[in-house]
Amino acid sequence: MTITGYYPVLGSTDVAAARDFYVEHFGFTLTFEADWYVSLRHPSAEHIELALVDHRHPTIPDGFRQPARGLLLNVEVPDVDAWHERLVAAGLRVALDLRNEAFGQRHFIVEAPDGVLVDVITPIEPTSEYAGQYVS
Repeated sequence: MTITGYYPVLGSTDVAAARDFYVEHFGFTLTFEADWYVSLRHPSAEHIELALVDHRHPTIPDGFRQPARGLLLNVEVPDVDAWHERLVAAGLRVALDLRNEAFGQRHFIVEAPDGVLVDVITPIEPTSEYAGQYVS
């Protein structure tokens, strides 16, 4: 079976504010926009997509009409230090300070609208403790 696309759709309390966040700070561009739904794509790669939906919209089944919470989006970049400098200067709230992880990441986490977290990551060499856990 073939999958032709896969992307998260985040339930939002303010679709316009969430759209502006991902466009301004992460460089996404619009591919579709309605007042209740926005589809975004990153110009660096056609498969990097994200969508936002008003969490109250009837296309969301009854009982599930809630904004996204507790979600962590990973964004891999070539130079996490430069991204950190730029996003901090832009005034974004840093939820986790820039640091190296033994499992092979240099990263930091910023807070996006609706309580979503964006983990900005540059892969680094893992310690020997974790190196063997990677599957080639």
